[in-house]
Amino acid sequence: MSDFMLHAPEGANRKKRIVGRGSSSGRGTTAGRGNKGQQSRSGGKTYVGFEGGQMPLYRRIAQRGFSNYPFKEEYEIFNLKDLEAKYADGETVDRKSLVAKNLLKKGRAKVKILGDGEISKKLVINVDKISASAKEKVEKAGGTVTVPANDEKSAEK
Repeated sequence: MSDFMLHAPEGANRKKRIVGRGSSSGRGTTAGRGNKGQQSRSGGKTYVGFEGGQMPLYRRIAQRGFSNYPFKEEYEIFNLKDLEAKYADGETVDRKSLVAKNLLKKGRAKVKILGDGEISKKLVINVDKISASAKEKVEKAGGTVTVPANDEKSAEK
């Protein structure tokens, strides 16, 4: 046998079973679906959780409480030590600059700065949220912090 003769081993590929092509084919009449009933019909499937017309369990059990999941806001988190390593003195930290420095992958993601690490550079920070400790450290180093107004009001509450 040559190296370039590539094929599947004997018995690996089976012929497709064709059903519903007359009684002499061996798979005629009911075509392997049995006799009558919902499953024998075309499109005769039910949804997950169907209980034969009985009120399904997921509808019998009362829904309790409130889920905040649809309103959840997710933030991409950065620490001061990340900014210290990637930014030079006097640079602006915002969504565009984070994407340009390959720190942020999604350009539309919300950004939050946390206060882990120290910062010695004067940075202009313009992000969606910043922790109190991070804000204090940035201002102590001589930088400025601007946050959108709607988040400042929610932080005061």
